[in-house]
Formats: sequence, structure tokens, C-alpha cells
Amino acid sequence: MKILVTGANGYIGRHVVFQLLDKGHDVTACDIHLNEVDKKATLKEFDILSGTYDDNLYGELGKPDVCLHMAWRNGFVHNSPTHIGDLSNHHKFLTALLDSGLKHLAVMGTMHEVGYYEGAIDENTPCNPISFYGIAKDALRRSMILSAKSHDCVLQWIRAYYIVGDDLKSNSIFAKLRTAALEGKTHFPFTSGKNKYDFIDIDELSMQIAAVVEQENISGIINCCSGQPISLAERVESFIKENGLNIQLDYGAFPDRPYDSPCVYGDNSKIKSILSQRNEH
Repeated sequence: MKILVTGANGYIGRHVVFQLLDKGHDVTACDIHLNEVDKKATLKEFDILSGTYDDNLYGELGKPDVCLHMAWRNGFVHNSPTHIGDLSNHHKFLTALLDSGLKHLAVMGTMHEVGYYEGAIDENTPCNPISFYGIAKDALRRSMILSAKSHDCVLQWIRAYYIVGDDLKSNSIFAKLRTAALEGKTHFPFTSGKNKYDFIDIDELSMQIAAVVEQENISGIINCCSGQPISLAERVESFIKENGLNIQLDYGAFPDRPYDSPCVYGDNSKIKSILSQRNEH
């Protein structure tokens, strides 16, 4: 397949490009900078947030079989005003692709579209986002459902959860633990760690995302996740052990945040079905 990946130089994007190339696909990697992208991809420096696009944007970007839209600014800063400010240009860019011929679109979403929720999130879970990041992603999702339908385009909305791996490139607790260990700190202030989340390694997540865009039979909201809630304490303790970090958690140093769910995870039935079909082929 010819696959266009926007945000290809990003935290997740680089890993997805590698997975797609490994499966033999013809990948066009698109981003403002492409210094960390696998050079086996076709590299296309392009500012998707410019707001001005060629009438034949689809042709200009190589007439891909599918566009995987992963471009997003400040994804780790959930209340950055850029999320709302950039929203219209994300919509303009994707609509310009649809107007000029794209028939299969996959967009990277987030569990933060849902807001506070307890239990398993599936495609019918109501969304009440409580951050600018979640609000902007959810608004893009809703607008692209309408646009894709009017253009007879397959739409896959890929919803990610808590990601572990390539930690110095992220802004997660795992990144902060690694940084603290590198600085020689032996204690790390922590919450109670009792909240349960859906953790997934970035390589596993990238493999799941690649599997989603390789097919069109299963569309709509697709959770790319483990489907297994694990307590934050258990996952962080495992991380410390796996990476041989000489650091100890100081439980209770920080209070648990009132807006964090005691247990939230993704329903992984759709991605399991996609992966089982992939294995059959």
C-alpha cells in the first residue's frame, strides 16, 4: 500500500513508519522536520498547519491509498491553547485531502476525548473532555465523521491510552523516572499509585496502528490498547525493575488528583479482531 503518515517525526509517528516499512509498504513520511524518520521512507517536509493547500493536495502528497494523520502540536501539554487554535487547520488539511480524492483516512485520537470515566471505554462511550487537548481531538473526530461520510471515505479513529517506551522522548511519569535516575536521585515523590490504567508499549502500539491502516473492513473508533487495567504502582515498580533503575518510590508524597479515574481502560475487541485477521493472512 501507499501510506501517507503525517506527524511522522513525532513520538509515536517514527515507530509507526518503521512498522509500516517493515511490512513492505510504500511510506511517505510527512512533517515539518524529518531528522529522526527512517530514511527508507519517502521524506516530505510539509507544514500541514499552514492553512493554505493546493487544490490537488491528494496528488501533491503522492495519491496515497490511506492517510494516517498523526500530526499534532503539544500533545503532552494538555491545556496548551494551541490545541484549540490549530483545530481549524487540521480540519482544513484533512478536508482538502478528501476534496481532492482521498478514500481512506485514519486519524490518531486519544482517551482524553472521553474525559472522566470509570471502566472500559468502547466506541459508544460518551465523550465529555476536560482539557483543551481532549476538546480539540473530540471536535476533530466529530467533524471528520461528517466530512468522511459526505465524501464516501473510510474513516478510522485510532484511540490511544497510556504509552510506555522510548521514554526520554515522552513526557510521562516513565520519562520523569528515567530523568531522575540519570540525575542520580534515589527517591521519587509519588501518589498512592492505586489508580488503574491501560498501559501499552510503544512498539506494540505502533504495530497495532499499522495493522489498523492496512485494512478497511473494520472502521470507526478503534481502541489501540492492551484492554487490561493495571495499577500505576504495579506498572511503575515493574518499569524500575525492568530498567535496573536505582530509585525508590515515596508513596503518598503527592495526593491523588480528584479528576483521575480509579480505573479506566480500553475495550480492545476491535483491535483483537483486526490482529487475528492479519495473522490469518
